[in-house]
Amino acid sequence: MIDVKTFMLVMAIGNIAFAMMIAGYARGGEENPAMRVWMWAKLVQGLANGLGWLRPDLNSWIVDAAANTALIGGFALETGAYSTFLGAQRWKRVVVPLALICVLLMHSARFGGVGAGGLIAMMSTFMAVFSARMAWLLLAPRADKTLLQRLVGLNNLLFTLVMAMRAYTGAVHSSIGVFTPGVLSTVTFLVGYTLLIVNGFGFLLMCKQQDDRKMRALATTDSLTGLVNRRAFFERTENARMLSARLRKPVALMMLDIDHFKRLNDRFGHATGDEALCLFARTALATLREHDIMGRLGGEEFALVMPGTTLSGALHAAERLRNEVSEAPLLTDGNNYKLTVSIGVVMIDPNEHINAALARADAALYAAKSAGRNRVECGDAISASADVA
Repeated sequence: MIDVKTFMLVMAIGNIAFAMMIAGYARGGEENPAMRVWMWAKLVQGLANGLGWLRPDLNSWIVDAAANTALIGGFALETGAYSTFLGAQRWKRVVVPLALICVLLMHSARFGGVGAGGLIAMMSTFMAVFSARMAWLLLAPRADKTLLQRLVGLNNLLFTLVMAMRAYTGAVHSSIGVFTPGVLSTVTFLVGYTLLIVNGFGFLLMCKQQDDRKMRALATTDSLTGLVNRRAFFERTENARMLSARLRKPVALMMLDIDHFKRLNDRFGHATGDEALCLFARTALATLREHDIMGRLGGEEFALVMPGTTLSGALHAAERLRNEVSEAPLLTDGNNYKLTVSIGVVMIDPNEHINAALARADAALYAAKSAGRNRVECGDAISASADVA
């Protein structure tokens, strides 16, 4: 059997060490609210474990009350850290009142003469509730959940089951105490130590995964419209072209330009111009398929690649997009401004460089603008262009 008192000291040192590690990691990057809450959770849990280590020597109800309060607070903060990490920003509305109720019930039971076994049953139940909430946050079915998150969630689920068993044992055996040796006590602290290690490193790794995803998004996404940027568009288009060539599937390409964008900017200001770009992007994305590639090349100029689409299909899609854009209201000083777009459409030849295809699509776009704007023009095929040259 393990020495429970020594194990509490190990837990205290471990939690405080993780808090310091997280503080050091956070200083090297962008402010992360979830990491800040997690750091405080580990500090409070370390304080609770430290007070638990001192309890046999001090033998004071004040130490007992402080240790229990800190332990409940630490688990509440840890639940809040997971909630913040996963985007549940309003966690305080539920977790804080729940923690206060748990503290009130715990102290009422202590001063009401509840025995040691009953107190252990209550505390174990509270810890099981918080741990179950953390397990649910990490294991709830969502497409963006990573394997690491699910592994940490399973660890919390295991701790929930152990706490439930400990609560049952405390309720049945009223004489059991925190420092009473036994198999269940050994299992409890071993699983608790596993929770400390797995959740500690797991949370750091989850934050790193999240930071890496943000960096990839910044490197490939236009910050204003949310579309892929020029560099990412060329990379994804080349990949789509090569795949379509292997599968012998057609690939359509469009160049799109918002009509009279400079006039819109000069008349209503750049804020309205930015809103027009965002409105166009939202409208386009709503009409496209998931595997279509839409990118902002710069200013009011956009490009669209539609893998597996024939010329007739691309022209139909371009007309549908043009109509949707013209029907999307752009609010300007209380008036609806009619946004329109000109589109040039070509088919990418399997052996054609993307720059050459864009040049043909750009020529078709110029033809659409020259013909009056708010229209779709089909560009010359590559063979025809070659004959003219």
